[in-house]
Amino acid sequence: QAPLVESGGGLVQAGGSLRLSCGASASIFSFDSMGWYRQAPGKQRELVAKFTSGGGAEYADSVKGRFTISRDKASNTMSLQMNSLKPEDTGVYYCSAVLHTIETRLDYWGQGTQVTVSA
Repeated sequence: QAPLVESGGGLVQAGGSLRLSCGASASIFSFDSMGWYRQAPGKQRELVAKFTSGGGAEYADSVKGRFTISRDKASNTMSLQMNSLKPEDTGVYYCSAVLHTIETRLDYWGQGTQVTVSA
């Protein structure tokens, strides 16, 4: 089973909303950090939102006030609620998790889910 699996992408008009979910094969609270990244065509992958080591959340300036990252222990999922979507939010969204062991750092990525926002 893949460590991380995203769902919830799709096509939406500008101003609309989507909710992405990320399920994990291990407890999401076992990871040292988790977050969402996105990659638009022809651009580098960028951070959208992530949980900080202190348990708070960090957002890209471009999504502050519109996106909310959350975690749910009962369903073992991390979510990204995206409101007031803009065409520039279009891209493939990836769930990411990092686990530090004594010996190394392990980075996990989901397969990505496409988000397309039409003008």
